[in-house]
Order: sequence, then C-alpha cells, then structure tokens
Amino acid sequence: MFLGRGRSLARSCLPSVLLVLATAAMAGANGCDPVGKKGSESSRELALLKRLDPLLNHSFTTIVENATEKYKYVFQVCRGIADSGNTSGLVQIDEKNRKTTVVGRITETHVTSGTEWIMLTYKGGDKYGSHCGNEKRKAMVMITCNRKTLAGDFTMVGEEREKEEECFYLFELESSVACPPVDSHLSVGSILLITFVSLVGVYLIGGFLYQRLVVGAKGMEQFPHFAFWQDMGNLVADGCDFVCRSKPRNVPNAYRGVGDDQLGEEPEERDDHLLPM
Repeated sequence: MFLGRGRSLARSCLPSVLLVLATAAMAGANGCDPVGKKGSESSRELALLKRLDPLLNHSFTTIVENATEKYKYVFQVCRGIADSGNTSGLVQIDEKNRKTTVVGRITETHVTSGTEWIMLTYKGGDKYGSHCGNEKRKAMVMITCNRKTLAGDFTMVGEEREKEEECFYLFELESSVACPPVDSHLSVGSILLITFVSLVGVYLIGGFLYQRLVVGAKGMEQFPHFAFWQDMGNLVADGCDFVCRSKPRNVPNAYRGVGDDQLGEEPEERDDHLLPM
C-alpha cells in the first residue's frame, strides 16, 4: 500500500520537477556567457552584466534602408531571439528575401565600460561570404547614459567590413543603466542648515505644547518666549530705523522769517530825558 502511494506521489511530482529543470536549463542557455572558462570569468565583466539585468526583458529593433537594400536588426540583452536559436543575441533580417543572419551570439560575450557608457560585444556570428577574410561576424552595442529612459532609441551607427579582419557592426542604445550612481553626500552647509531647522522646529513645537498644556496660555501667548521675541522685534525695528533712515535724528531748525504776529509787544519808549530842563 505504501509502495503504491510512493509511486503515485512520484508521478504527480514528476511534471513539476521537469518544469523546474527545463526552466533552469533555458535560463542558463539564454544568459550571457563572457569569454573564458566557466568559473574563471572576469569579476568586472560579471558585475557589468549584472547592471544590465533591467534590460533583459526588452527587445530592440532598428531598420536600415538604402536604394537597393533593406535590413532589420533585432537585439536582446543576454537573451536568445525567438526563431533564431537560443544563442542569437543580435540578428540581421533581409526584408526582401526574409533571410536571417546571426550577427552575434550571447555565448561569446565581452563587456567593458567607461564613465557613462557600457560596450556589449557579441562575437561568434555567421561567417562573412566574401568580406573580412570569411571571419565570423561581431556585433558591438554601445549603451550610453540617458537618465530619462530605461530602454531608449536603438540605432545602427554603421558596419565596418572593408578590413581583412576584425570587422564589426556598431549599434547605439540609450539607457539609464549606463549612468553612474548619483552622489548623494550632503555638504557641511546643508548639514548645518538641516540641523538648525530641526532645532527650531523642536523649539517651536515643544514650547507651544508647554505653554498650552502646562502654563495654560491662550492666543499669541502660546508662542514660546513671546514677550522676549516681541521686544526683540521692537529692538530690530529701532536698529533698522537708526541705520536705514534717510535723514539724521537731530535736525537743526531751518531759518524762517519772523512775522508780525510772532513779535511781542514792545515796551513804550520814553524820551523825556531829551526835553530841555
């Protein structure tokens, strides 16, 4: 009886186990594989590939057309392109005859970076027919910094195939993943300002609660040290008036004419002493 139950449990769990294994195998096949033996890859390259994780579920397309040719390029970051194999990271599709050419594979990935760019290179593409010494194609995608978008415009810059070797396709993609982290350190002035504002807030809130709940003040008297700040305001106003007034405080009286109404009654002059005795 127990043996039968064990077999039944194994049958019910088998599809789930197979699904997990298939998912893990697909994830391993679709991930970028830096050049080098497994376990000996560059730690810098692995860190850069980790930065590209936000772009894994995006597919990018651009069309290049001239008088005689029209090609569509499809690109995915560390993911195989559907209908082109699990290892095709960038493909070229001839719009006239629907021929698909693999430009680069994610199994031969190289990645490097600068201040505001990341260069993702897929090697191991299909061989050239009559150019570049029949070497394998190589795609180079320059991911440039644009903080406003995660997955911006994908464009083809050009193809270098006039050399005997080391030919390449060059593309450009705008994305915020290539931007350096924003430095969020505060300056000394900012720290002092934040500290001052915090202390003033604590003083006002704490003083208001104390005056209202403990002292029982009402109205403007709830403001902490209201009388002190009122006197301080008057002193500041007096100082501003003293410094900024347009004329001196002690102004001498200006000259004014004297009217008849301002003259006092003069005493009567007696000239009796001028008469002859």
